[in-house]
Amino acid sequence: MKALISDIHSNLEALQAVLDDIGRHNVSEIYCLGDIVGYGPNPRECVDQVMKCKMVLLGNHDQGAMFDPDGFNAPAEKAIFWTRSQLESSPENRQKREQRWEFLAERPRTFKEDGFLFVHGSARNPLNEYVFPEDIYNQRKMDRIFALVERYCFQGHTHVPGIFVENLPEEIYQFHSPEDVDHLYRLDGRKTLVNVGSVGQPRDGNWRACYVLLDGDLIRYRRVEYDIDTTVKKIYAISELDNFLGDRLRDGR
Repeated sequence: MKALISDIHSNLEALQAVLDDIGRHNVSEIYCLGDIVGYGPNPRECVDQVMKCKMVLLGNHDQGAMFDPDGFNAPAEKAIFWTRSQLESSPENRQKREQRWEFLAERPRTFKEDGFLFVHGSARNPLNEYVFPEDIYNQRKMDRIFALVERYCFQGHTHVPGIFVENLPEEIYQFHSPEDVDHLYRLDGRKTLVNVGSVGQPRDGNWRACYVLLDGDLIRYRRVEYDIDTTVKKIYAISELDNFLGDRLRDGR
């Protein structure tokens, strides 16, 4: 059984709670779909934890920390520059700093295994494209994305968990939130996109950390409570991180 995590965004308390929850299941491998850093107060510690995962993809915030951020709003850009400073000025020795940078620099944008495709954004644009629930009504967009998926694709980026299914021959698409399917979904051969949700900054109105357990063809969504007050206080204490980055955690937005 695999655990699929994504969009940690330097939220160490959420990551630790999720790793603890994963430890209670028969998980053999953890895959991370990117955005280890950005927004939150503990980039170094989160990178160190994620380095232990079997497979880790590059996210757009991870790329932004290494290069000039592109397409970010002002608070996100401010946060990513602070994140970069933290990675550059970490108190450990030079070897440890270089190890983190090399790890981020070597992250792939896609990963394929046993007919499964893993991306951060979408099959069409693995780094930056959002696929929102309402996109099921944008047939042109969905047609092009699904055409690039052999069977099943796992992704993050939007911070909104759920399952997109191609319905043929009707040529329509359906979206199922975790609540719609009682947090369990069995892959049935139809082309499917699975958003695994966000560990560190959910945006579906639920503040609890979200990740997925993948056991053969069975998907199980997990929601995990964590010490959100500690994370929010850390954000408030860092002038380079806007307070609303903490406030939005409480609202799941």
